Amino acid sequence: MFWYHSTTKHSYNSVRTNPNRLSWEDQPSTYKNYPVQYEKRKLDLEKEADHFLYHIAGLTAKKSYPSGEYYLRINPSAGALYPNELYFQARGVEGIEDGIYHYEVRSSSLTLLQRITKQEGLEPYLGYSTAMQGYLFLVSAVYYRSSWKYKNRAFRYCLLDAGHLLGSIEASALLQSNAVEVRYDIDREKLNLMFGFGEREWFLSGCAMVRPIEGEKVDPIEFSLPYVEASGTFERNALIEQAYHETMQLGSCRREVKAPTFTYNTTKLQETIFTRRSQRGFQEGAITKGQFNYIMEAIHQPVPSDCDEEVSVYVVINRVLDMPLGLYKEGEYIKYGDFARKAGYLSLEQYSLSMQGAVAFFLTSKGENYQALYQKAGIIGHRLYMASLYMGIGCSGIGAYYDDEVNAFVENEEMVLYALAIGK
Repeated sequence: MFWYHSTTKHSYNSVRTNPNRLSWEDQPSTYKNYPVQYEKRKLDLEKEADHFLYHIAGLTAKKSYPSGEYYLRINPSAGALYPNELYFQARGVEGIEDGIYHYEVRSSSLTLLQRITKQEGLEPYLGYSTAMQGYLFLVSAVYYRSSWKYKNRAFRYCLLDAGHLLGSIEASALLQSNAVEVRYDIDREKLNLMFGFGEREWFLSGCAMVRPIEGEKVDPIEFSLPYVEASGTFERNALIEQAYHETMQLGSCRREVKAPTFTYNTTKLQETIFTRRSQRGFQEGAITKGQFNYIMEAIHQPVPSDCDEEVSVYVVINRVLDMPLGLYKEGEYIKYGDFARKAGYLSLEQYSLSMQGAVAFFLTSKGENYQALYQKAGIIGHRLYMASLYMGIGCSGIGAYYDDEVNAFVENEEMVLYALAIGK
C-alpha cells in the first residue's frame, strides 16, 4: 500500500504547483437520506438507546454564513465534509426493533433497512458465529465528499474520519460503562453488494458493543438494497478506487484484547462529547504537566480490535509547565530544542496551530494493513480530542503536512498518518 501513500504525499513544492481549485457547482451533499418508503423513527433522547446513538453522530449546533447554513456534528471531519455514514444492527436492544438501520444525521432519525430474525443477521460478516445481543456498527465512506476538495489524498481523510467516528462510538459507550471492539476483518465485498453501494460508497470497518447469546447460532442474512444517492454529485477517482480495493483484504493481524481504562466522570464526559469543537488557532497559552500526563495516558490506552497495528506517537513540547522543550516519542525524550516554528511549518505552515499550541503531535506507522492502521490513528486522534477538551484544553486535527520533512524531523521512514495540536 506504500504506492498510494507515496503518491499522495505533500511537499513544499507540490502544494504550490498543484493547488486545489474547487468547483463549487459540483459540491457534494454531506447527508444521505433514504426515501420515504423506508420506515423511519425520530430519536427520542429520553430513551437510553436513542440517547446513546445520538452521542455518536448527532448534530450539535448550526452556523449561518452568507454562503448558507452549516451544521456542526459530534464527530469531527476534515474540512467539515463528513465522508462517512453510520449503519448498525440492533439485536435485543430495548426500544429498538431487531433490524439493520442507517443513522440519518440530518433528521436525527433511524431508517430501518432490513428486519432480522433469531436465525439470521450480520454477525457472520463481522466474524461472529453466534447471535450477538447489542449493536454491530458498520462505518462506510462516500469518498467523493472528500475527493471533491482533497483530490487523490482524500482516501486518507476518509480513513481518519472513520477512525474519529469509531472513537465517537467508544466515547458514547463510556457513558453507559460499556466496552467496544473494532472489527476490521469484515466481508467488505459482500456487504457493499448487499447494501447496493457500487463504487460510490464502501464499508471500511465495523465496531461491536455486544455480548453473545449462548446457544443461538446465526446464519449470514441475505438481502439486496437498491442504490441510494449519498453525495448528489460524483466524479470517479481511479487512484482512490484502486487504493480501497487493494486494501480490502487484511494480512497477518494481531488481536488486541485488553480493554482501555479511562477515568472520566460520566456527566462531564457527556458535556465534553456534546460541546466538542475543532480549534481554529491557539494563543500561545501553556498547559500543566499534570494535564499533559492525563492526556498522554488516555491516548495510549489499548484499542481493542481484531487487527491492531502499531502507531507511533511523536510529541513536540512547546508550552508545558515544568517540562523541557523538545521532541518526545512515547513519553521518552529524544532531542532538546524549541521546535514550535518547525512544527508549525511541518503542518503545512499552519503556525496558529502547531506553533502557537502547547503541544504538537505527529502519528506514524510501519504497519501493513492500511485501512486498519489509518483508522487507528483516527481513534487515537479522537481520544486526544476527548481527553484535551475534558481538561479544558483545545484540540485540532491536521490532516495536511509535509510528509517527507516530518519523517526527516522525527528521524524515521514510517508512513506519516496524522498531525494534531492542543493548547489554549
